[in-house]
Amino acid sequence: MNFGGIYPAHTLREATFVVVPVPYDLTSTYQPGSRRGPTAIIEASTNMELYDDELKKETYLAGIHTTLPVEIDARGPRSMVNAVRKKISKIVALNKIPVMLGGEHSITFGAVQAVHEKYPKLSVLQLDAHADLRESYQGSPFSHASVARRISEICPLVQVGIRSMSKEEGDFLPQSKVKSYSADFVAENKDWCERVCKNLKGDVFVTIDLDVFDPSIMPSTGTPEPGGLYWKDVLRLLKRVAESCTIRGFDVVELAPIPGNIGPDFMTAKLIYRFMGYMTK
Repeated sequence: MNFGGIYPAHTLREATFVVVPVPYDLTSTYQPGSRRGPTAIIEASTNMELYDDELKKETYLAGIHTTLPVEIDARGPRSMVNAVRKKISKIVALNKIPVMLGGEHSITFGAVQAVHEKYPKLSVLQLDAHADLRESYQGSPFSHASVARRISEICPLVQVGIRSMSKEEGDFLPQSKVKSYSADFVAENKDWCERVCKNLKGDVFVTIDLDVFDPSIMPSTGTPEPGGLYWKDVLRLLKRVAESCTIRGFDVVELAPIPGNIGPDFMTAKLIYRFMGYMTK
């Protein structure tokens, strides 16, 4: 099945965007199910209008190729991160834009490693409810709860929407170079988007954990947190970053589909398509 239900399918050579499903949730610690996220997103996308009413264009004409899912490595998150890195490395070597569909957030580090190898001045924008800055969690430094800590060790990191962290993470943040903006910061400052974007320039990878959204509109996540961002908040930020930076890749992770509630699945598909639209002329 191709993202957007595009037929005939775009070849890898024709594509600007390469969609990579990664149905993996081995280290999920509350509600598992994000392994079903990629399939739900792609299925929902086949029911989406390919004409973007905001942008007044058919974004898919830029070329969207969907790969087979990355083969799951059950030996642990370190092995899975390596599998993702190898897959994404092949895509960026072809000067394509990887669009990874999770799956749990631990897989993001592999994608960032791959993109950073090609673009060494890369920065990362993380949209998330959780800081994900633990040194390790449940014995693994490659857990979903440590993904931002690993990213911060190789490139600049900017977080938006944070509203949950451990004491360890709270102690680490002031000593680190991570720029972290809470959901309250977004709600209380009209110029929040401009202030966030001042920290980003040049090559950027964007990772979107869907729990950045308020659970009233995005209940289908493993660990929903109250007080989140809303649709137009996130679009405003993504549009501004796409205008001011060069997006070298992005992912959307942690959709744990709820049977009978397709709204979050469809919202996720449209979010991905809209962001692609912001990135194309």
